[in-house]
Amino acid sequence: MSQIKDLEQGIALPIMEDFYSVQGEAFHTGTPSYFIRIGGCDVGCHWCDVKESWNAALHPVTPVREVIDRMPEHTKTVIITGGEPLEYNLNLLTKLIREKGIQTHLETSGTHPVSGQWDWICLSPKKFKPPVLSLYPLADELKIIVRNKSDFAFAEKEAEKVSPYTRHLFLQPEWSVHETITPVIIEYIKRNPHWKLSVQLHKFLKIP
Repeated sequence: MSQIKDLEQGIALPIMEDFYSVQGEAFHTGTPSYFIRIGGCDVGCHWCDVKESWNAALHPVTPVREVIDRMPEHTKTVIITGGEPLEYNLNLLTKLIREKGIQTHLETSGTHPVSGQWDWICLSPKKFKPPVLSLYPLADELKIIVRNKSDFAFAEKEAEKVSPYTRHLFLQPEWSVHETITPVIIEYIKRNPHWKLSVQLHKFLKIP
């Protein structure tokens, strides 16, 4: 019972993994960052490359203070990812991180309302489970995963929903087809220059 209460209050979270690396995609590519991957996802993209994150019960419910204590002293940016991190109360986690003068970045599909304090939100909507409407005006960047040509129409519809101040619109090839779809995306971006290309640099470099 106490564990359920801790989860509800965000005192502890099901942590799949946490590690120090560099951001591999979208606007902050190349930025050294501490990643906190939270288990649990109700979206379930069939091409997801971290399916082991979906079942929260597989990952230890860990006090957030313990996770923060593991961060290197020189950490400047923390990226909260998943799974779908907004399934949980992230208020305490982000409060404690920001008290250390560290930036908080969120990667989310937007299927739940926002909790936590954020310096940057990357919204990556999915066709089969759209974001809650309150997420769109909060997005600092929009990242659409492209698997086939039909995804371009979806991308344009999603771009219409974000704030006009969201200038960072990214199309990112789905990794399993990146060799064939990337040239198609590049041609699309050349014709529609409000978009930028995002690639998963960490996969090319084979780093976490």
